[in-house]
Amino acid sequence: MTAELPRLLVVVPAWNEESTIAAVVAEVQQEVPGADVLVVNDGSTDRTADVARAAGAAVLDLPLNLGVGGAMRAGFKYALRERYDAVVQIDGDGQHDPRHVLRLWETMQQERADIVIGARFAGEGDYSVRGPRKWAMGLLATVLSRVSRTRLTDTTSGFKLMNARALEVFASNYPAEYLGDTVEALVIASRARLSVRQVGVAMRPRAGGTPSHNPWKAGVFLLRALFALVISLSRPSEPLPEPAGEGARS
Repeated sequence: MTAELPRLLVVVPAWNEESTIAAVVAEVQQEVPGADVLVVNDGSTDRTADVARAAGAAVLDLPLNLGVGGAMRAGFKYALRERYDAVVQIDGDGQHDPRHVLRLWETMQQERADIVIGARFAGEGDYSVRGPRKWAMGLLATVLSRVSRTRLTDTTSGFKLMNARALEVFASNYPAEYLGDTVEALVIASRARLSVRQVGVAMRPRAGGTPSHNPWKAGVFLLRALFALVISLSRPSEPLPEPAGEGARS
C-alpha cells in the first residue's frame, strides 16, 4: 500500500464464518498492512468471534443477527468514534480480494469520490449471473445509475470503500434490511450529495460457510428489491447529517 492511504478501517460483517474468518483477517493484514481490521460478529452461533480475535482482529459482538446492514452500521459508528478516515467493507466468506483495496483507493482519489464500489460486472474476472437474478440486477443498475448520476453495473456489491463524508451519513442512516445496505444505501448517498463511482474487481468463490440465500431465492429477493427501490425513491427525504466541508473529502 502507499503512504497516501488514510487511516483505514476494514470492516468485516460476519455471521457463522468460523471456517473462513481467520484466513480473511490474515489476508487483509498481509495485503493492507496499514489498515486495522474490525470483525462485526453478527449474532453468530459458532466460534466466529473467538477465531477472529485469535487472528488479531478487533471484534464487535452483536447480541442478535441484524444482517449485513445492521452490522455495517455498527461498524460505521465504531469508525466515527475511533476517528478513522475511511472504511472498506470486505465479506467474511473470502469472496473479496483485499489486493483490490488499493485500486478502490486510487479510484477514490482520481475521481474525488465519496464511495467506490468494487464491481463484479465491469470487465474484471468471470463472475456471472443468470435468469431472474440477472434481469433484476440489470434493472437495478439502470435505475441506480440515473439516481447516482454515474454508470454503475453492480449495485449489489458488498465490496465498498467509503470516506469520512459517507461515514457521517451512514452511521445513522444505513439500512438494515436485506439488499437495503446496497440498493437503498445508494439512494441515501445520492440524497446526501455523495459522489459514487465503481471500479472493476474480480470476485472469488465462497471459501466456506453457508450462503444465506441460494441463487433462486436471491433472484426473488432482488425482484423484491426493485419494489423496495421504488418505495425508497418515492419516500420523502429524511433529514440527513450535513456532509463535512470539502476539507474532509478524501
